[in-house]
Amino acid sequence: MYAITGITGHVGGATAHALLAANEKVRAVVRDPDKGKRWSDFAVADFTDRAALTGAFAGTRGAFVMLPTVPPFTDEAHRGMADTIAAAVADSGVPHVVMLSAIGADLAEGSGPIRWLHHLENRLRETGATVTAIRAPHFQEKFEPFLGGDVYPVFAESADVPVPMVATRDVGAAVAHALTSPPSASEVVDLEAPSYTERQVAEALGLPVVTIPRAGWADALTGAGLPPLLATEIAALYAADEDGLLQPRGDRRQSCTTELGETLRGLVKPAA
Repeated sequence: MYAITGITGHVGGATAHALLAANEKVRAVVRDPDKGKRWSDFAVADFTDRAALTGAFAGTRGAFVMLPTVPPFTDEAHRGMADTIAAAVADSGVPHVVMLSAIGADLAEGSGPIRWLHHLENRLRETGATVTAIRAPHFQEKFEPFLGGDVYPVFAESADVPVPMVATRDVGAAVAHALTSPPSASEVVDLEAPSYTERQVAEALGLPVVTIPRAGWADALTGAGLPPLLATEIAALYAADEDGLLQPRGDRRQSCTTELGETLRGLVKPAA
């Protein structure tokens, strides 16, 4: 059996369904017991609850973990949550952990919230478990908040620079494969994916592009409703990406092939 956190989200859900399609057993790790009832086996645990997470991971062949970005959006809170996850891995004795990470997680600083993934990667490697860090580039599904909107904002100097964008279904498939085929030693896997410009994304959505200058990133994010501290972190992430700091530097690469159009068709429901 494999313990899957974040199972109600894109990546965790895709991981669970890929495992079930391969006739593997899944233990859903959820915070809300009502959301666990659809699964034949589930455990209720929060990422800040060491004892509950330990119980959720105990007795499993492997576990999938992730680090959400949550209030109060402080460095202390996210490093503390990462420490709790790692402690639960160590306490449970789970032999193999697959972690959702991101391109750029090799950097300790200067990458916005990705630095918290750097911390979790390193803490997991201290647990004694074999760790597979799946480092993903941009998610194709990042356009979801703009479906039905009026414009497509681009937080970069140019909307015409192609960047890799991976479908979360491919990320889930990579996680499921890593869980069922664990390596002999800890490794970092960089996901390769089709590249698109932000203008191509906007055109696929049928929206005009609005390019936001770097000096206005934090204010624009705050104006869109993000808390100021989170807006500052996301702006730092955009800056690291714009400056070319976020590069694949893992042990090996894995190709993902789902195209943006396929992802878009799966998210946009036809009118009744």
